[in-house]
Amino acid sequence: MGSPRLAIIIPALNEADTIAPVLKVVSAFGQPIVVDDGSTDGTAELSRSLGADVVTHEVNQGYDGALSSGFARADALGFDYAITIDADGQLPGDLIPEFVKRLDEGADLVVGIRDFVPRVSELAFQIMARKFYGLQDPLCGMKAYRMSYYRKLGWFDSYRSIGTEFMLFIVRQGGKLDQLPVPTAPRVGQARIGGNLKANYIIGRAAVIAFFKHFGR
Repeated sequence: MGSPRLAIIIPALNEADTIAPVLKVVSAFGQPIVVDDGSTDGTAELSRSLGADVVTHEVNQGYDGALSSGFARADALGFDYAITIDADGQLPGDLIPEFVKRLDEGADLVVGIRDFVPRVSELAFQIMARKFYGLQDPLCGMKAYRMSYYRKLGWFDSYRSIGTEFMLFIVRQGGKLDQLPVPTAPRVGQARIGGNLKANYIIGRAAVIAFFKHFGR
């Protein structure tokens, strides 16, 4: 087990086929907190058997709901840092030490930059985030945070932000931002957020709300 300072938050919905290799990599660097968001395939049991702290949703609450529960659990356990990573194996868990190093060096937020974005709506969100805050890839699922900012805000998400509300809060509070390229592997099966039409709607909605809440000020 790595530093007890670090919680590794992993939202998961029916990821029994992919989560084991993720947990085997990331467990070397901190405490995995898997949020089982209504899975029916044994994701929770498998994750627990591999040493994860598991938060279970009996009813699916969506990506932001899962992350919100993960951050609440990390706060309750007193972690100093938290990093998010997906359960599908697309993001490189072996880069976690580099994210932590940058937090140790003074960053308050470290955001991954993927080598591609799969949707038009994500590109639109990127353009806004770059213009207003210099964020290269606001929707990357791999981000590291200083938990003192979570305690200042009091929550992770309040408007289904696709994991961006807390990030934008840190930047607007003047927190030090760092960004790190992360290679991405192809997704096996349908993305957790849904097919392209549904995903573009969800991301587009979050972008519009974020614009009025953050970017437009």
